[in-house]
Amino acid sequence: MRRYLRVLVLCLGCGFCSLLYALNQLAVSLEEEETGGGGKLKAAAASWLTVSGRVVGKGARSVGPKEHPSWSDRYRLMKTQSSETMHLAVVACGERLEETVTMIKSAIIFSIQPLQFHIFAEDQLHHSFKNILDGWKFLQTFNYTIYPITFPTENAAEWKKLFKPCASQRLFLPLILKEIDSLLYVDTDILFLRPVDDIWSLLKKFNSTQIAAMAPEHEEPRIGWYNRFARHPYYGKTGINSGVMLMNMTRIRRKYFKNDMTTAHLQWGEILLPLLKKYKLNITWGDQDLLNIMFFHNPESLFVFPCQWNYRPDHCIYGSNCREAEEEGIFILHGNRGVYHDDKQPVFRAVYEALRNCSFGDKVHSLLHPLELELQKTVHTYCGRIHKIFMKQLTKSIRDSYDRPSKAR
Repeated sequence: MRRYLRVLVLCLGCGFCSLLYALNQLAVSLEEEETGGGGKLKAAAASWLTVSGRVVGKGARSVGPKEHPSWSDRYRLMKTQSSETMHLAVVACGERLEETVTMIKSAIIFSIQPLQFHIFAEDQLHHSFKNILDGWKFLQTFNYTIYPITFPTENAAEWKKLFKPCASQRLFLPLILKEIDSLLYVDTDILFLRPVDDIWSLLKKFNSTQIAAMAPEHEEPRIGWYNRFARHPYYGKTGINSGVMLMNMTRIRRKYFKNDMTTAHLQWGEILLPLLKKYKLNITWGDQDLLNIMFFHNPESLFVFPCQWNYRPDHCIYGSNCREAEEEGIFILHGNRGVYHDDKQPVFRAVYEALRNCSFGDKVHSLLHPLELELQKTVHTYCGRIHKIFMKQLTKSIRDSYDRPSKAR
């Protein structure tokens, strides 16, 4: 009997202790809720949240279903995420030094995450690039590497003179930059009016078959070049423009491409020369035509982004035909046909000169008012009549850049 009484007393004691522990935990939990704290599970659930498709770090403000982050909120949120280096490549030959430097400046001014520039240039330009970019060492968000122009030994001379000098270098970037997973290639006559981060984020929208992203060559088939004059296959209804090309280079290197030269599928490094040999008498725009042929046979591999990411004179020279730019403004300006350096499209030239002459830091905002005055002088042209779309995104980007920490050391 005594044994049973001892067991009963022991059980009662254990139960009493458990009750005390449970009450204590309840009190702690209530206290944490009153002071704004949370338990481990709550902390874990709140440690990451997604805004506009991007994951941002701890400490960001939660965004409710009826509340949308402003651009300034977006920059504050993005500052908390870990930095991912964005790789950007450009090929500069001849008289393209100033254009290239201006493009690089526009990318640095507005971008948030670190940038690594891969500059492929003729030997005589290396020293000038180094002098200019080393003068920007007070900035914290970019690095650069300068490479010589190189083509495969076989047919090197033919590759170099294809279309414009050195332009076809871009075709070999996946084979040269073997350690780079993803890359944004741009022509020298590109100006970023929005952070590079935003086009870089499109990589996450690729489906499992897509390896690259480009914009259509034309929005309006009636003025399209490929659909009216091309003597070779091309992508879609109006072809694609390769002046802004976002690439998952790991996928490019791994893919076997369908083609019209052999029943066997060929990898990137195997298909370029046969394509050149077959179509060299029929192509007008060089490497861009070869890319059109490749994606004609492999349409599932291309992600097509809207014209506002590659806005050219063709989008306004005969009247506005880029609806996305009309609604949201121009994200990336592409001054092909030399319009930054002549008087044919003064609205393009005015934006280029404003960014070329601006300084880093607080002085960037000072370009807005003078640029607006210059653009008002261009209304005698079709592009000038819609000059507000040239200012819309640029104004937002400059204003929002003040919500970021200084890039100076």
